Amino acid sequence: MAGFFSQLLKRNAVEALPQLPASGDPFDMDWGSGQELDAVTYQVTSVLLRYPSEEMRAVLPELLELAAETGNEQFLTGVRAVQDWYATSSLEEMQAHYVQEYDLSRRHSFHLSYWTEGDTRRRGEALTRFKQMYRDSGMVTNLQGELPDYLPMVLEFTALVDARAGRAALQAYRPSLELLRLALRDDELPYYGLVEAVCQSLPGVSPETQAEVQNMVNVGPPKEDVGLAQLPASDPRLLPLLLPHEQRPGARVGADKTAPFAAQRSQNGAHQ
Repeated sequence: MAGFFSQLLKRNAVEALPQLPASGDPFDMDWGSGQELDAVTYQVTSVLLRYPSEEMRAVLPELLELAAETGNEQFLTGVRAVQDWYATSSLEEMQAHYVQEYDLSRRHSFHLSYWTEGDTRRRGEALTRFKQMYRDSGMVTNLQGELPDYLPMVLEFTALVDARAGRAALQAYRPSLELLRLALRDDELPYYGLVEAVCQSLPGVSPETQAEVQNMVNVGPPKEDVGLAQLPASDPRLLPLLLPHEQRPGARVGADKTAPFAAQRSQNGAHQ
């Protein structure tokens, strides 16, 4: 993994990498907490990458305003691309497209460990590591039927809970992010600009081609029809966080599949 990062950053490994953790776990690397406005990029992207809905259409103007506040013109262009998609497509068309391209297609998977572990035995360990990150934060998390490596969930965690830990997880799966970015670019899909902005917020220079990423690290995903390791049961105390428009006092809160994932801090820390 360190070899991949030294190539990605295009520097000598001693100069580029923070101190390697004694655990050898890339989730324990300290890449810092990033820029203050990165949280806006992560949260807006987290919301927009989710299943299309009328609630999402309604909140788009506010998300566009938040994107403008970052001063990142490329990110703003990415949000506008999603807004244009909503403006030119019916909700039924968008939902069918979303299922086909992001739920069923392996080429645009939003599950980070799928790109590196595929459906193999190793993936169970990878998923458990994401879940451990959420537990270590003192938060409980409503997975809403998703696996814990689901990109919108990881982005929301990074934006609202623990920027340092979340950035370490994103950087640990940087090959997955870059391959997703390149696939979205090549297929001219509206989420490309959002994922590009996330990659730009992380240390190092993004590869230009999929071959460059694959030459740096063995990513696949591999195939092995053995099923996934069993994950811990869901915590019955899970409560969702709020969409940006729901975070104002008196705002009406809706609990559905488009609601955020991370939950409120556990009062007693017993969330195993």
